Amino acid sequence: MARVISMANQKGGVGKTTSTLNLGAALLERGFSVLLVDLDPQGSLTTSLGEDPEEIEQTLYSALLASIEEREFPLSEVTYVLDNELEFIPANIELSAAELDLSKATMGEMVLRDVLEAVDEDYDFILIDCPPNLGLLTINALSASDEVIIPLQADYLALKGVNLLMRTISTVKRKINPSLKIAGVMLTMADLRTLHAREVVAAARSALEGQVHVFEPVVRMNVRMKEASVASESILTYASGSNVARAYRQLAEILTHGEA
Repeated sequence: MARVISMANQKGGVGKTTSTLNLGAALLERGFSVLLVDLDPQGSLTTSLGEDPEEIEQTLYSALLASIEEREFPLSEVTYVLDNELEFIPANIELSAAELDLSKATMGEMVLRDVLEAVDEDYDFILIDCPPNLGLLTINALSASDEVIIPLQADYLALKGVNLLMRTISTVKRKINPSLKIAGVMLTMADLRTLHAREVVAAARSALEGQVHVFEPVVRMNVRMKEASVASESILTYASGSNVARAYRQLAEILTHGEA
């Protein structure tokens, strides 16, 4: 039975997509089967994996719409397999129409869960890259997930929005998905050479203490991350010995301790 984990934060540019991709690669490296799900109409994860979202005809939206309309739709029709055996379901701008479709559907907040249940036995992990908002797509991700990881940029403005996200997670847990839990906050894009970044890391650990776990690994600012994205590779293959690759390997180890 797959462990479903959402990467969620309503703020854009905090490292959700890179964390989804690189954590997935780190879990795959440890011998687990992994499915990545692009739930962002911008298709950032799809692009990062080397595909052009606008050239893909069948996407996650196709599966969601089929579920809403109670039609049979094998998820294999929208599942891509990369050379390294990492699997993913793409998205493009069509997914933006899903908000309206889901709002009209009966139990519209549960549609993604129904879709993923069809492949629940096929993977060890399913990682969902959420859009940068708290709309119905994100609610669907939280409803379908066992856990949430909150990527948080090492910046004071990014820190301010975490409480709103945690309230949303709490509401979904109370009303829709009682088993949902926050796995932790992962600090990202930290330039630890600067006093500001080091202060934010310390402030985040202090402010969130007692509320949510803050993972010890910190994803540092590294030019290799941008290079890896351009090359459509994970940081684990592009710069295997980098501090960023080590951070994602450490996170994978924390999540799978005792399993691998």
